Amino acid sequence: MRTTTRLTLLGSSAALVVTAIGAGAAQAEDGGSGNITIDKVVVNGGKPVVVGTTKVVSAKVSVTASDDSGIAKTTYISAFGPKPNYAQIWDDEITCVKASATTSTCTGTLTFDPQASTGFVGNNAAATWKLGTLVSANDYDYIHRDAATTFKVQRYSKLTVDASPEPVKKGKTITVTGKLSRANWEDNKYHGYANQSVKLQFRKKGSSTYTTVKTIRTNSTGNLKTTVTASTDGYFRYSFAGTATTPAVNAAGDFVDVR
Repeated sequence: MRTTTRLTLLGSSAALVVTAIGAGAAQAEDGGSGNITIDKVVVNGGKPVVVGTTKVVSAKVSVTASDDSGIAKTTYISAFGPKPNYAQIWDDEITCVKASATTSTCTGTLTFDPQASTGFVGNNAAATWKLGTLVSANDYDYIHRDAATTFKVQRYSKLTVDASPEPVKKGKTITVTGKLSRANWEDNKYHGYANQSVKLQFRKKGSSTYTTVKTIRTNSTGNLKTTVTASTDGYFRYSFAGTATTPAVNAAGDFVDVR
């Protein structure tokens, strides 16, 4: 695979050189010739690409295009994040399948490796990325779109909870602690996510539904702490709704036996 996420971007005014068999891989202005169209572009099933600190994450990309002569190939698929973040899928890594005589869907895979020397350049990679592509037809029509669609890259999040004491007498105080943290791509460790709104939720024993008890905020190190009054057996958890750069996450419920 020649996919990379650490290349210096050229400006959006970079020249695009198109031939019958290929094109330059730089970020370039939109262009095309003929009546070829890009009908649909999907990255990672329409979901954000969430990357942690160790695991290589793959994101499937599909480009559906149409032309009256049929689709010949997708020459490349490029993903551009904040400079210098960049990812590329070349033509020999792309497979095109005909849906009809005029329409094909071409697919490839972007990879995101937080630990590779060609990986993310800092946490600013958590952002909205542009997905560009160049598609050519059998009659040499072609179309290039610098931002055929956009998608989000996010920093993997973790959330813990601990409710104590266990067991506890009815009417006594339960202290619920926890921590919200997220991947840091500058040192490949998890750090607390400060000043974030998090819900404390409770699920009564025998129920499948959590209800919100209160909302608190993480401190400067991502830690959470609050108290509630013990009333009945059940599970406490913290729930984070997520932000543009960090996905939503729920802690696993911690059971408290109330006597």
